[in-house]
Amino acid sequence: VSIVGGGEGTVSRNWLVNPGVEIPAEATEVHNITNEMARRDGVATVEAVEEITSLLAGALEEETPVIAFNARFDLTILDREARRHGVLPLIDRVGGPDGLLVVDPYVVDRHYNKYRRGRKNLAILCEAFGVPLEGAHAADADALAAVRLAWRMASRNEELGQMELFELHEHQIHWAEEQARDLKEFFEKNGRNDHVEGAWPVVPFSPAVGYEDRLAA
Repeated sequence: VSIVGGGEGTVSRNWLVNPGVEIPAEATEVHNITNEMARRDGVATVEAVEEITSLLAGALEEETPVIAFNARFDLTILDREARRHGVLPLIDRVGGPDGLLVVDPYVVDRHYNKYRRGRKNLAILCEAFGVPLEGAHAADADALAAVRLAWRMASRNEELGQMELFELHEHQIHWAEEQARDLKEFFEKNGRNDHVEGAWPVVPFSPAVGYEDRLAA
């Protein structure tokens, strides 16, 4: 988590979490965190989830937006982990969905650059917009890059740059729904019946549905 602005520079916090289960080898290849590191240096999941959720809630109460690339994934996982460990979820700390204020460069780019070919991960979009990304896959580096990417997008797009944050948040809810419909139609034309999640920025909680399934697409 990186807190940017307010004339106080950038403040970053990292949490190394011991998940209590084995970390898949393919995940270690991405973030370089081994099982040994997590067991030796990691904090308990409940502790990390409480601290992260509290920090984000405090920012939102001050109308500071949460900027996250592919926010649906991270915020939904945070929500479900909070519920699993008996921590008050972020959405409940801010008075429900209306208390959320999120900027997601992934959703924004898919709206304004709908027909750009190729993948749209953080590294590729940072390169496309000339945003430095140092230490990719380190949580604080990715967080800071997402902030810089959002700023660069707004500086290059007059319509986007003039939007109020609350207006942008509402637009992204609808853009994410449209993007899900388009992807669903594409899958159906190719004989696939994949679930495509359209809810944003947090997939609504349902005890009957595992969030891994809801986030699969």
